[in-house]
Amino acid sequence: MNFWDFFWLLIWTYVFVAYLVILFRIIGDVFRSPDLGGFAKALWVIGLIFVPFVVALIYLIARGHGMSERHLDAARQAQADADQYIQSVAGRSNPAEQVASAKALLDAGTIDQGEYEKLKAKALA
Repeated sequence: MNFWDFFWLLIWTYVFVAYLVILFRIIGDVFRSPDLGGFAKALWVIGLIFVPFVVALIYLIARGHGMSERHLDAARQAQADADQYIQSVAGRSNPAEQVASAKALLDAGTIDQGEYEKLKAKALA
């Protein structure tokens, strides 16, 4: 294999991988799209299987702008879900609630006075 054979192998590999990335993005968008019915989704997928290059090009031209909007909406929703989960786990309580909770643990005998002081100092810091 000479240099030019290797060079063309690299070029065609790059083109093929780029095509696969686009194909999977289109398939993901087809199934993510709420405005397409089941029949339309089936037609797009069948078209992508039998005439992949033409249908991929048509899809990008016809629905490319909406594709980016749906992707951004999904990213925003995922970020909002992650933020909500983090806030629920972290328990955004104020220092007074934290001290009261530590005092309740001290009164119940769950923690000793030294641990109570550490929790109180951490809450007030």
